[in-house]
Amino acid sequence: MKHYSTDFASWKKHALQDPKFKAEYEKQQPEFAVIKAIIEARIKNDMTQKEVAKKIGTKQSVISRLESGRGNPTLSFLKKMAVAFSSRLEIRFVQ
Repeated sequence: MKHYSTDFASWKKHALQDPKFKAEYEKQQPEFAVIKAIIEARIKNDMTQKEVAKKIGTKQSVISRLESGRGNPTLSFLKKMAVAFSSRLEIRFVQ
């Protein structure tokens, strides 16, 4: 049995060959990057969604929605998350 991430990587590589899919995927990249950064920071800090939520004064369900891509955090909310992770928020434009 293949490892899940390998299966996903194969699927993604194949799916990105479709120009319409690739265009939509690239359009969503900023959202994906935010989600990935939130999840990675939470795991790096060995925190549960509930612990993060408590630290920033919200509910676990809010963190869950963000991590699943069903939420759209404000800059203010991301700043609170950075404090919860003892880090700083950095936003860049890359060409």
